[in-house]
Amino acid sequence: MDEQDPKEDVVETTFRNGTVTTVGILLAFSLGFITHWAANPIPWQTYHLIAVLPILVGIALQMRALAMLLDIKSLQRRVFERANRIFITGLVFTACGVGGAILLDFFAIATRSALPGG
Repeated sequence: MDEQDPKEDVVETTFRNGTVTTVGILLAFSLGFITHWAANPIPWQTYHLIAVLPILVGIALQMRALAMLLDIKSLQRRVFERANRIFITGLVFTACGVGGAILLDFFAIATRSALPGG
């Protein structure tokens, strides 16, 4: 009976492969964003950590999810679903950080343009 339970709770490999592809692409976008932002000529300030920390935590969670999904154990539904939850959590952290970065840049530009002579 124990041998049948894992077979009943198995994820289709095609579905799992599509999820791996999606996670990999979104992780690449996240890494690309932080790389692009790090290369931004605007000098970094301490308050940028408000945006950077959630992005880095989100990227770490996305990487963890990808590592879990690449393991053969991810064909077990419970492992697959846990990896998906970790990925979504990482995506939310990253999105919050990106939103924070956009707001920080917006306010930095707005402050400069409001200054006399700037």
